[in-house]
Amino acid sequence: MARRIDVAGTGGVRLAAWEFADPPKPGAEPGAPGVLLLHGLMGRASHWASTARWLAERRRAVALDQRGHGRSDKLPQAAYTRDAYVEDAEAALEQLGLAPAVLIGHAMGALTAWQLAAKRPDLVCGLIICDMRASALGSASQREWADWFRSWPVPFATLADVRKWFGEDDPWVERPQPARGAFYAEVMQESADGWRPVFEPEQMLATRESWVYDAHWEELAQVECPALVVRGLDGELGRAEAQEMVRVLPRGEYAEVADAGHLVHYDQPVAWRLAVEPFLEAVPAG
Repeated sequence: MARRIDVAGTGGVRLAAWEFADPPKPGAEPGAPGVLLLHGLMGRASHWASTARWLAERRRAVALDQRGHGRSDKLPQAAYTRDAYVEDAEAALEQLGLAPAVLIGHAMGALTAWQLAAKRPDLVCGLIICDMRASALGSASQREWADWFRSWPVPFATLADVRKWFGEDDPWVERPQPARGAFYAEVMQESADGWRPVFEPEQMLATRESWVYDAHWEELAQVECPALVVRGLDGELGRAEAQEMVRVLPRGEYAEVADAGHLVHYDQPVAWRLAVEPFLEAVPAG
């Protein structure tokens, strides 16, 4: 059963952190660094449940619902900036007693992870970047996302409708993707008129706006710890850009997962584990 731990984020935002397995007993794995797992935009900590459970066999693993997501606060007056997300992750590492830790981030969570690693190398001893681009995406990308949110047929009558729309009917889906449907079903909650997302789309757009216009290569170059860049072969991060990210990272490594799209860890959990476990085993304690 998942155990919730409250974390005080920056600006008074209350964050929900989660352990999905009993942590290792003291002394069971001496020297193994803890892990903080950061989901992507619109995600939630539970998307990391499978990863967190196998990590917990040997080390403490905690997944964070970032501000505006999951069970964390969604205050309309809160900041949804890069600095706020990075400071929240920093606060989580310190309050949970995980540091120096390995940060594992997917998409937006990966950007938060490498920005924190650049800012506070004392808190981070290893970094895994899952399917996140370092290049600027631009204003056209932001407009496409705004149009996409408006296309959602909310409220959904049932969770089965959620799974079908995001897995098959969404115009962004080129072929049926059951894992994508299940992924989005996890971020829906039942309301009086049907199923709606647990997040506010306006907050998601504001969050995304804080990074899409800028490139993030400089922060990659400032990451001192060992870092692994992982991409799905059919994901959003292309091979050439991923390999350039590895080149820019001072201690970068590369891995890719076949038959996986953007949701690498969720879509192909076994292959994901095989891709990242050798790296994790080699990361020294800080």
